[in-house]
Amino acid sequence: MNVSPVYHGAPAESRTPVEDRTYAALTALGIPFDRVDHDPAEDMADCAVISQALGADICKNLLLTPRNRSAFYLLAMPGDKPFVTKDLSKQIGSSRLSFATAEDLEQLLGVQPGSASVLGLLNDTEHRVTLVLDRAVAESRWFGCHPCRNTSSLRLRTEDVLEKFLPHTGHVPLVVEL
Repeated sequence: MNVSPVYHGAPAESRTPVEDRTYAALTALGIPFDRVDHDPAEDMADCAVISQALGADICKNLLLTPRNRSAFYLLAMPGDKPFVTKDLSKQIGSSRLSFATAEDLEQLLGVQPGSASVLGLLNDTEHRVTLVLDRAVAESRWFGCHPCRNTSSLRLRTEDVLEKFLPHTGHVPLVVEL
């Protein structure tokens, strides 16, 4: 896993449209962030290497839905915690959850598999996705995530995510203990 030095703010060169929109929104909201660029992050082992370089744990982000697809949940949790679907389902009052499809990721968050992130909620203008944060993530100082592409990762203050970014998107997180 090749990881760049830490940069402050958006890259000087244009990236993909979804990544550029993400950087533009963070800048417009006055949210400072640090960034590293890297090889595609394929799994949480790759994210552990990135987390060490960035100085913030990259969240495990899962887009989940019940079998009848009546709701969608974006779960952000620590990468080293195991995901137990029945524990989450019980806490949010949902029937058993499974992973949403690649098509759902694209349609709802504007991302490809492996690039899901709280920042993708910028693209959920119809508010079809409910954000679910593990308490450990919600209470941490730093929030680590991809800018809608798994070839870069950002470190933001969790306070900025909760108090500036989410109010901008209109998403109110559910906080759970996994």
